[in-house]
Amino acid sequence: MGHWFDQNILEPGKLPLLLALAAFVLTFAITRVITRMIRVGKGPFRNITPGGVHVHHVVPGVVLSVIGGFGAVASGRQGVTAGVCAVIFGMGAGLVLDEFALILHLDDVYWTEEGRQSVEVVVLTAALVLLVLAGFSPLGVNELSSDQQQGRLGVVLTLVVNFCFVLISLFKGKARLAVVGTLVPFVALIGAIRLARPTSMWARRFYRNRHRARARAVLRAYHHDVRWVGPRRRFQDLIGGAPDRVPAPGRKS
Repeated sequence: MGHWFDQNILEPGKLPLLLALAAFVLTFAITRVITRMIRVGKGPFRNITPGGVHVHHVVPGVVLSVIGGFGAVASGRQGVTAGVCAVIFGMGAGLVLDEFALILHLDDVYWTEEGRQSVEVVVLTAALVLLVLAGFSPLGVNELSSDQQQGRLGVVLTLVVNFCFVLISLFKGKARLAVVGTLVPFVALIGAIRLARPTSMWARRFYRNRHRARARAVLRAYHHDVRWVGPRRRFQDLIGGAPDRVPAPGRKS
């Protein structure tokens, strides 16, 4: 285990990244525990409201991210300072992305249905960082052989081809596959060759006069959502807590 850690983490200079990921995940987990306790009125924790203004934890998160980010750039990839800055940055990023939905909607949607987006972004971010730690390089450059790495043409072609797959996946409304595809080319290819989501830019442009393709896209999206929406919501609720239930129209809560 020690040899593996030295060879795959210490020698490539990935220890700061590992520390940042650990701080990121731990900060997010602790933050969610605290916010759940505040929500149900248990424990010593309370919302911070100086002068009647609710200070969201995204504020200290931004401060920590700025301090850790600039400190990491200044300190390089080695040494104690780099590790400390990585931890500070990971803590800040955990606080910021925990309220990603708030930033996106410019509204306090933390315990609403839209607030699930924060959990999804945190999970996706952690997964991508894990892929980088595992040795994946952006846009799949690590898949090149040593001979291909010596030729700039091979590198450029690999970047361009996979970048096209990523763009097509985005246009087809498959954002998750596109993001993961920047590190794992095969995933981007899957998103590029499959039918587009019916509300995507690709479908509006290329399925406009192809009624059969549009109908297949709608049917496939429906079956996919029905199959995965339940497990995805339960997973998000397990991590971040269930959102507040909105009473049905005409009913009193």
